[in-house]
Amino acid sequence: MSTKAAKPATVQKNWFVVDLEGKVLGRAAAQIAHVLRGKHKPIYTPHVDTGDFVVVLNADKVKLTGNKLAAKTYYRHSGFPGGLKEITAEKLLEKKPEELIKAAVKGMLPKNKLGRQMFRKLKVYAGAEHPHAAQQPKNLDIQG
Repeated sequence: MSTKAAKPATVQKNWFVVDLEGKVLGRAAAQIAHVLRGKHKPIYTPHVDTGDFVVVLNADKVKLTGNKLAAKTYYRHSGFPGGLKEITAEKLLEKKPEELIKAAVKGMLPKNKLGRQMFRKLKVYAGAEHPHAAQQPKNLDIQG
């Protein structure tokens, strides 16, 4: 008896919704990345995207432990000389809380084409409303 590998055409993709109100950023991001990769399924295959879609709500109410709000810095570059921009986690949480969640989850996914494909299944919203009700997402409880 041989091990069966999942085929991209036969993988069933489900939708999950996660409420991050009062949750710790890193712990939540690790569990979201786990679902995006498909490691929660018995048909998980490393070279096939077996993961599910994840809708994240209340990204603006996520918590960071310790002194990370003031100390953690995010960088981006415009591509022009002297174009390095930096922003603290506190300011990023005020301006674009979605980007804070996306950066944390993206760092926990593979750094290749498959990882980019998995990352596209992440939908993050600052508030409690989302436009994916037609997909009938199930609640996903995360610890932490």
